[in-house]
Amino acid sequence: MKQSFSPIANPDAKMLILGTMPGEKSLALGQYYGHGGNQFWRIISNLFNEPITSDYSKKKLLLLNKKIALWDVLDNCQREGSSDTSIHSETPNDFNGFFRKHPLIKNILFNGGNAATYYDTYIGRSKEFNFYTLPSTSPANTWKSFNEKVKEWSVILELLSIN
Repeated sequence: MKQSFSPIANPDAKMLILGTMPGEKSLALGQYYGHGGNQFWRIISNLFNEPITSDYSKKKLLLLNKKIALWDVLDNCQREGSSDTSIHSETPNDFNGFFRKHPLIKNILFNGGNAATYYDTYIGRSKEFNFYTLPSTSPANTWKSFNEKVKEWSVILELLSIN
């Protein structure tokens, strides 16, 4: 059984980024998006004109300072390897409890279509939130360039300027 991480979130978070489930390298490191080929932290650093760092505490602090929460849709699952297509016997996270503790969140962004699919399956979309499905930052997603991903992920900047 693979176990996800606790969310990275402050009570004043205004948006939530959701992945599906950490991959093997991330689980081994105990870090969201720990695989060196995953572009998540590079994209976030690029959006906020911050230097890319290997210091995980600084990466988390960047999100917290920007009022961005980070979590995964699934709490646990069975899976061989890191591919979302290998997930089975999954259990979702407790989103009702999470949203009670983070009442300012209005925007939910999915890191890839699989996260959106699992969210739709287990939680469902509520009219109180705005939903955005962004291209996966996984190293397996090679059909979009880094710059194309940054352009789509820049919706984060637009949403933060509105709220």
